[in-house]
Amino acid sequence: MSVFLDLILVCLVFSPCGARDVDSSYVTCGSLVKLMNTRHSVRLHSHDVKYGSGSGQQSVTGVDSADDANSYWRIRGKPGSICQRGAPIRCGQAIRITHMTTGRNLHSHHFSSPLSNHQEVSAFGENGEGDDLDVWNVQCSATYWDREDAVRFKHTGTEVFLSVTGEQYGHPIRGQREVHGMPSPNQHNYWKVMEGVFIQPSSDPIHHDEL
Repeated sequence: MSVFLDLILVCLVFSPCGARDVDSSYVTCGSLVKLMNTRHSVRLHSHDVKYGSGSGQQSVTGVDSADDANSYWRIRGKPGSICQRGAPIRCGQAIRITHMTTGRNLHSHHFSSPLSNHQEVSAFGENGEGDDLDVWNVQCSATYWDREDAVRFKHTGTEVFLSVTGEQYGHPIRGQREVHGMPSPNQHNYWKVMEGVFIQPSSDPIHHDEL
């Protein structure tokens, strides 16, 4: 894992990870990204810490730090569908968002979140495989998901929006924000791509089929 992270950091710091072309401004299938909530300026994060209530699954939070490796997520197709590596993600497309370091998928279900009593968002599955409640719809206004645009993620199974409203955890993840699902679109559920490795159709900078 350390060698892989070193490759990512070299790619991020020293190169744009692929030639610039007509598709270079889009988020693509296979890309590895950090997602920042634009209202609260925290990055989507997970770690091998489980909720003490609700589902008991791996917790998902928001963190202030821009350089935490536990905030990288891989963009993938929904189960049973083909998402060609390097293909731009369409607005309205159903995707999975897989946590790089634990291999679990961004997930939601009908449990209450521990702080705000909204809907719990967790990380679920093993080695990138979970269930149908790992699927999110990318909501944006153009044809494709542009890296510069703020987008929403709507959970296809329960129709909530991935959100942050500012509640902070105490021990053992003190200061991290609760991430949860909200039933309606609002200012708390916009996300923007920040740091990342963006796979191009003709370029695979890290030469791995699975992250």
